[in-house]
Amino acid sequence: MCLFCKIINGEIPCYKVYEDSDFLAFLDISQATVGHTLVIPKKHVANIFELDSETASKMLVVIKNITNKLKEKLNLSAVNILNNSGSLAGQTVHHLHFHIIPRYENDNIHLAPDAHEIDHEALKNTLSKILN
Repeated sequence: MCLFCKIINGEIPCYKVYEDSDFLAFLDISQATVGHTLVIPKKHVANIFELDSETASKMLVVIKNITNKLKEKLNLSAVNILNNSGSLAGQTVHHLHFHIIPRYENDNIHLAPDAHEIDHEALKNTLSKILN
């Protein structure tokens, strides 16, 4: 059983922010910034590739509502919502989860990738692969 399933089952404690019959949200123990929250489905889904559309729709509403609550209670003006799906993307717990990372002035969090020169030919080739 995975770490998050153990949290869902109450075998491991958490700092619960929200819970309903389908989802659980709790403070990340690593706290990238104050209020860093994880949102997970209670049904074990390994990553975004395995997520069904109905659960995805419901989950986004939960994420939005929690984000708005964090904005109100922690006086936020910005937030990152992040998902790592697959080991290569940095997923370490293989139970789908979204990070809600509140942003504050001078928080020293840098999530933006490095900018690269635009290669229009490469973009056209990539688009062709996606659409065909």
